Amino acid sequence: MKTFLQETAHDLYRKLNGDFTDVAVVFPNKRASLFFNEYLTHESERPLWSPTYISISELFRQCATWQIGDSIKLVCDLYKVFREVTGSTETLDDFYFWGEMLIADFDDADKNLANTQALFSNLKDLNALTDNYDFLEKGQKDALAQFFRNFSIDRVTELKQRFISIWDTLGDIYSHYKALLESQNIAYEGMMYRKVIETLDTENLPYRKYIFVGFNVLNKVEHTLFHKLNEAGKALFYWDYDIFYLERTPHEAGEFIRRNLRDFPSELPPSIFDNLNHPKDITFVESPTENGQARYLPQWLRENLTVEEKETAVVLCNEALLQPVLHSLPENIRHTNITMGFPLSQTPVYSFVNTLLELHTSGYDARNGRYRFESVVSLLRHPYTRKLSSEAERLEQTLVCDNRFYPLPSELGKDEILGMFFLPRTTNEALCHLLKTALELTATLYKQQKAPANDAFDQLYREALFKAYTLTNRFYALIENKELDVKPDTFQRLLTRVMAASSIPFHGEPAIGLQVMGVLETRNLDFRHLIMLSVNEGQLPQTGSDASFIPYNLRKAFGMTTIDHKIAVYAYYFYRLLQRSEKATLVFNTATDGINRGEMSRFMLQFLIEWGYSVRRLRLEAGQSPQGTQLIRIEKNVNTLRRMWQTFDLRYNPKSVLSPSALNTYLDCSLKFYYKYVARLEAPDEVSSEIDAAKFGSIFHDAAEHIYKDLTKHGKNIDKQTIETLLKDDIRLQNYVDDGFKRLFFHLPAGEKPSYNGIQLINSAVILRYVKQLLRRDLEYVPFTFTASEYPVYEELEVSAAGEILRTRIGGIIDRIDAKGDILRIVDYKTGGSADTPPDVESLFTPDKKRSNYVFQTFLYAAIVCRKLRESHDTRRVAPSLLYIHHAASESYTPVIRMGSKGKAEEVYDFARYEAEFREHLNKLITEIFSPETAFGQTAITDKCTFCDFKNLCKR
Repeated sequence: MKTFLQETAHDLYRKLNGDFTDVAVVFPNKRASLFFNEYLTHESERPLWSPTYISISELFRQCATWQIGDSIKLVCDLYKVFREVTGSTETLDDFYFWGEMLIADFDDADKNLANTQALFSNLKDLNALTDNYDFLEKGQKDALAQFFRNFSIDRVTELKQRFISIWDTLGDIYSHYKALLESQNIAYEGMMYRKVIETLDTENLPYRKYIFVGFNVLNKVEHTLFHKLNEAGKALFYWDYDIFYLERTPHEAGEFIRRNLRDFPSELPPSIFDNLNHPKDITFVESPTENGQARYLPQWLRENLTVEEKETAVVLCNEALLQPVLHSLPENIRHTNITMGFPLSQTPVYSFVNTLLELHTSGYDARNGRYRFESVVSLLRHPYTRKLSSEAERLEQTLVCDNRFYPLPSELGKDEILGMFFLPRTTNEALCHLLKTALELTATLYKQQKAPANDAFDQLYREALFKAYTLTNRFYALIENKELDVKPDTFQRLLTRVMAASSIPFHGEPAIGLQVMGVLETRNLDFRHLIMLSVNEGQLPQTGSDASFIPYNLRKAFGMTTIDHKIAVYAYYFYRLLQRSEKATLVFNTATDGINRGEMSRFMLQFLIEWGYSVRRLRLEAGQSPQGTQLIRIEKNVNTLRRMWQTFDLRYNPKSVLSPSALNTYLDCSLKFYYKYVARLEAPDEVSSEIDAAKFGSIFHDAAEHIYKDLTKHGKNIDKQTIETLLKDDIRLQNYVDDGFKRLFFHLPAGEKPSYNGIQLINSAVILRYVKQLLRRDLEYVPFTFTASEYPVYEELEVSAAGEILRTRIGGIIDRIDAKGDILRIVDYKTGGSADTPPDVESLFTPDKKRSNYVFQTFLYAAIVCRKLRESHDTRRVAPSLLYIHHAASESYTPVIRMGSKGKAEEVYDFARYEAEFREHLNKLITEIFSPETAFGQTAITDKCTFCDFKNLCKR
């Protein structure tokens, strides 16, 4: 295979006799010059002077007297002109993003030498406007006529009036804006190009010959430049194309080349451009996922890397695949050349800057001087913050534990670094200063660390820090000079947008190694073996058109860039890549996700229809096999039993207890019991502004406890008047709820009121309603004696296991005990679930989806209380009760537990009738727990696994 650049180098060397003094070779971009220079050296056996290699943009800049202005300053200057011309009071915040769009329109108009006076003329003078368009071609006139016809000349609508006034103003803005830039000797690119063409003197150019190589679409300024140099006898043209699409009319891939060949004949003969009219090894591959394409790459390289590495290319239509592709490259690839640069947005420094900005904009409320938890924790969890501050992790744990959703700056400044980070910054200048200092500190930290010399990512992240620091300095200079005056949140969007568009170049030797590149970097380059990834509709060509103030029809009429141009450009890139390749594999993703519709590119489909030769079709399939869940059994060996003794034997652990929760856990799943109580594994603390069911219930319990503590300070008897008085005092009841939130959720110091967000406020209101419902239910029960709340009851017992006697205890905390007559009620509050009726005592110990955990818990408390009453010769009956607060409004509701089969269930007012049977089953259960013969295992009731903290451990 002889590449286009080889053919060009050979022909140019022959025509210039190897004399390249005062010769400039102009490429669309600089990369092709590296390969061209290598080919040129092979043409001569003796040393020779190399020509000058420049890009087309460098050529224009060499001929200009102005400098290209900073992109941010250009918008700020446009804003000044906009306000002067229109008298608008619109802020720069609102103007900035559509100001960028306006500059893009001016730039396009100038690069295409549009008649801007006509373009921005008042649309009221339509007849005069069309009369002055004699210079337009017929197609352009037809496009204008079509636009005006749709616009309705006769009827003046509000939309039409606004459109006319805006266009009338834009003409003045355009002229005033260019005058302002010219006075500063700066310009936007199109303005500079137009000025160069208008003042170009071909006799005073620095080179005697300009060689234009590999161009495709030319805007008007480039076309005019080519024409002037050609007329002066100073230009030679080398076009790259293929007869396959050149001779098919219409065919978008050859649209611009046909015109270029007509206006500027090529130095190379057409015979060398007949490549696609012959069979090739071309394969289309379907991938089920985007990253699946990267995983296919090692296999493709093993099969196709049979030529020199530099003759093989991996082309990414979706440049977001760069990271997975880099990680997928096999180790036998000796050299890799990456042309597109690594996106700054995929480095830690980008997220670090964004997190700092987020903290001080949307993450800070200046009205109350507090930060938002999410923004604070995002910064504390960032690896750079962890490196800079030894207190970051500990502070995060404190905030999570205390549910501090709105911390004060004074709570966060645990050391010098955190004090700096969490000092409120309300101005852009202060934000810039913070970013600069943070980046300097991080860079210093990197210098102090000794990373391996070949650690590519360490070097990459150092470069990223420098790049981010440079960009921040650019903004800092604009802010100091009062050029950029926007709100902090707009400043944040601007900086992150500029950073997101930046990349860090890879250092290396471009002319060697496997080439990994984007589509635009492939211009002028040919490869024998080629794989293109993400050749999807929406990626090639990319979806959507650029936003513009100028409608499509007007753009077309005035010869400006349209979406049709862009599609034709990408069609050319697509066909040009295939035309000299020997083996090409095109991979596309079939998954539908967002804008990606899972379709092959229109160019692939078009090629299938047009080409006439066979194209191999493959489909990648994920090599997945169903993963069976392995049965897990934990035998009670010596180590396990020792750990159980240490946990539950009072001689080793005086606080040991088999609580109802632990026993219920064992009955639901003995493996979960092992993980939680024997292995003592804990789920990580997760903080959320939402309150889970357990925390909700705890706050209600706390409020109820403190209400009755206050009501019984001077006596245990509760009467009707006491409850009625309290029910009328909403402020006092709300204080009980607030205090519960302070103690159990926010962990606030005494005297500080909780700050609720929307969801927490709703939860607070619901808890208050439940508190009132509890009091109304008690109002129907009065008079009664309130005996205790949150009352601990325990009972010691001995268990024979493995030939030894284990001393432990059962029990827990009873929510409430009250008495009326000869009945002592054991009350457990429930803020969720619904009452059920167990058929018998045995069902409470039989694992089942509908086994009543709540009844088991209350019966356990009742059994302990019954024994204590007997020991103290108390003859009162014990009535275990479950008070479902959310159901308590019903008139027929009773909290007393019912037991028995349907139609024969009876209320349990005297637990003594069930105590002996309950204790018999309880003893069997506890003996089984500590029996060495019984292993811990997974439950057979998979419904219990849905919300289990340990389901990932047992693969359920």
